[in-house]
Amino acid sequence: MAHEHYFSAQPSGEFVAKPLTVTIAGREVQLQTAGGVFSPNALDVGTQVLLGHVPPPPPSGDLLDLGCGWGAIALTLATESPHATVWAVDVNERALELTRRNAELLGLENVRTALPHEVPDDVRFMCIWSNPPIRIGKNELHGLLDAWLPRLRESADGWLVVARNLGADSLQRWMDARYQGELAISRHATHKGYRVLRVRNRSGLTGAITVVPGTHEI
Repeated sequence: MAHEHYFSAQPSGEFVAKPLTVTIAGREVQLQTAGGVFSPNALDVGTQVLLGHVPPPPPSGDLLDLGCGWGAIALTLATESPHATVWAVDVNERALELTRRNAELLGLENVRTALPHEVPDDVRFMCIWSNPPIRIGKNELHGLLDAWLPRLRESADGWLVVARNLGADSLQRWMDARYQGELAISRHATHKGYRVLRVRNRSGLTGAITVVPGTHEI
């Protein structure tokens, strides 16, 4: 199965779970993975870079792993913030099933897996951590960010990791133009060919964004 189809709602091929040993929040654990999800055989480098460069998550409130895959980010958030509610969101139902299983394996009861439309509209996030699906295409990626970044609470931060050779700098420029006056965009770190971008809701925006004309195609 070509890996670019990890963002399919229903991956083709049989769902065969297999063991995966990884380090989550500083502890080596045994989890489950399967084909048809993002980076099924290891914790990918981009996610490692993100997890190594973000500050500790808020201790409570609603936290979001956008594009959860088999759950590395959501499991980290849930482990480090046991009193928070961690939303693990993906369009890939196999990814959601794996994240559910892995949360159970780690005894994490604060993880909620959900398709995008299953997250209530009134939920606002204390933080968003994401290794976003860059390969879905520019317009689809922009739509994804438009849908979720404005749901940060006031003064809350989103953290995105994007490979430099996959357009991290152009994406930062697009967000700067798109969200000016509402969301503040900055480059937080560069490591192993990846950028970690910080998105702060500085305006209290919690709904539809104000679109700056001419920014959609950057």
